[in-house]
Amino acid sequence: MNFETELARLSGTVYRDGRHVASTSDRTKAVLDPATARRIGQFADVDLDEVDLTVESANRAQKHWWALSALERSESLHEVATRIRALSADVAELLTRETGKPYKESADELMWTATAVDYYAELGRHSIGSVLGPSVAGQLHYTLKEPMGTVVIILPANYPILLFIWEAAAALAAGNAVIVKPSEWASLTTLKFMEAFNELPAGLVQCLTGGGAVGARLVSHPDTHMVGFTGSINTGRAIARACADQFKPTLIEASGNDAFIVMPSAPIDVAARAATFAAFFNCGQVCTSGERFFVHEDVYDEFLAAFIAESTKLRIGSGLDSVDIGPMEHAGERDRVERVLARAVEQGASVVLGGSRPADLPDELKDGFFFQPTILVDVKPEMEILQAEIFGPLAPVVKVSSLGEAIALTNDSDFGLGATIYTKDAEEIFRATNEIVSGMVWVNAPILDNDAGPFGGRKMSGMGRQLGAEGLETFRHTKLVMIDPSASAHDFWWFPYSDDESWKAPRAHNPTDSEAVSDFSEPLAASVHP
Repeated sequence: MNFETELARLSGTVYRDGRHVASTSDRTKAVLDPATARRIGQFADVDLDEVDLTVESANRAQKHWWALSALERSESLHEVATRIRALSADVAELLTRETGKPYKESADELMWTATAVDYYAELGRHSIGSVLGPSVAGQLHYTLKEPMGTVVIILPANYPILLFIWEAAAALAAGNAVIVKPSEWASLTTLKFMEAFNELPAGLVQCLTGGGAVGARLVSHPDTHMVGFTGSINTGRAIARACADQFKPTLIEASGNDAFIVMPSAPIDVAARAATFAAFFNCGQVCTSGERFFVHEDVYDEFLAAFIAESTKLRIGSGLDSVDIGPMEHAGERDRVERVLARAVEQGASVVLGGSRPADLPDELKDGFFFQPTILVDVKPEMEILQAEIFGPLAPVVKVSSLGEAIALTNDSDFGLGATIYTKDAEEIFRATNEIVSGMVWVNAPILDNDAGPFGGRKMSGMGRQLGAEGLETFRHTKLVMIDPSASAHDFWWFPYSDDESWKAPRAHNPTDSEAVSDFSEPLAASVHP
């Protein structure tokens, strides 16, 4: 693949009715390579009438898709997974060029994407309801699982392909059509990835590029039936409010500021390597990144030294070179992280590693959006850096005196996406997994995912679950069906009501001499004898 030719081919297009077509909009936005800040293409900010045409097409395709057998849908999704594997090298290259992440991370993202599609291809045909024990003899009571209809998916740029598939594979397996509005920082990659769906019914999976107005129209459209969103809290709130007006179901993953706890029983060398990965994977642009490090005082100095040593080894540069850390997604994200760091230092934190843009990059990368992996100490719980999502290569480290203090600080957050603890103490493991308020807890295994296990958070981290059986249910309605095959009369509760079941006045009662008598028309004390 010649990437320049391919990016030029994709620029200004949308994916509608099973093929790439030129957008009718004359509004475009430049696509920059974050490693060099050079323009590599452009994407269309589509017109709202294109949104309406796309929604109409999606609803037609969805009816055809749902009319197929569960086996046919499953086989089609397995074919999509096969095509993803065939496309993976080309898509991964574009993903690195457009978002900056190291190619190894891009290639992994495509591999994880394929396995998720295979998983839902099978899960989607496993069960479409259940038979219930009837409440009336001779009847059949059961549930049916039915699709929502047309699902809108709105995405960030940090994992544009994987996060799309986590929702789209489940939605398709459940019988829905899908329209994706990709991030403005990953639009061309997403358009290229649409080729994996070329053999599905035309219009079943579609991609519209653009800004907030495009997303808002898709969300509020009367003929879209569910919205899946990953991104900022403010946008998540706006989507939830817009959907509430129509009682439209939502799946929202908003933010996280996950804790990473290190206890004395942990192997410190392993914990330090894990912390380095958790903090700086994808330049810290991961919703489940380690963003608050709570380290027990007994091993604090040892851990900090090992953490700094491991982080110092990280190679920074273009994601297409042999590096560990690429640039941030765009200049605005780097500028925001610099402001977060400046505020932390202003509040008393100290930088012990990094803290600036790298100065030793080759000339062709001088204008790229790079920032050094940065470790901070002297961090206090009340500092702002511990309260909001960092979403960048900053790692604040806090000394704690006990597991109880670490758990309390972990839970002292508006977010509850995930948390990691390093310990070999069984009691500490039990306490952490039961007391930490989050959607996920990793014990000695940071930020792993599992196609078969639910992903999602609590509190301001969002609502709903992706992946696993829960992820499939997110995209399905449940319908209860009750059948009386003989169409019998239900006289046990129909009109006319039986006289035998009418209220009857109590009969007069004449107490015998041996019975105690109480006159409740008088105070209770008057009927009590000494």
